Amino acid sequence: MGHDVVDVAVFAEQLAEPGSRMRALFSVREVRQASDRARQKNDGEAVHLAAKWAGKEAFLKAWCDYLGDAPYPFTLDNFPWPEIEILDDSRGVPHVSLGKGAASVFQTDYANSADGARYSSAYSPASDNGPYTVMQERRNARSAQRSTIGAGSMPHIHISLSHDGPIASAVVTISVE
Repeated sequence: MGHDVVDVAVFAEQLAEPGSRMRALFSVREVRQASDRARQKNDGEAVHLAAKWAGKEAFLKAWCDYLGDAPYPFTLDNFPWPEIEILDDSRGVPHVSLGKGAASVFQTDYANSADGARYSSAYSPASDNGPYTVMQERRNARSAQRSTIGAGSMPHIHISLSHDGPIASAVVTISVE
């Protein structure tokens, strides 16, 4: 499990700081969703990006927790932040969508874990079809795997985002279903 809390005002200052690389840590789709949500809610983009940032940090912590004593595949300096997308589906439900590079490393970590030794399957990385389609494809793939005797599935990433007043928060769990 991973959890992170972000001070929205401090995060907004970092986003606005000249020469800041904070915005580059998000994908184009994440920034677009945050901007759209800010317009719909009549609040600032920073609130929504702060929640997505908390989600990315919580995912990193959950991944490290999942690895246990195994070596971490990335450092904070080379972690592929834009490839870890926190995207809402068509119902507004957030999901973690891994880009191809991050998905490949995640799959390798899973295959090398005790859970991966028990199960075998393919992991579907993010596609250009949007998070809802990606999540639906994963759901369908898991259903198909469950119908095969002895088959398991890749770890499922669960995420919850929240922001209230000056704080944005996220919790991520990784489970094998």
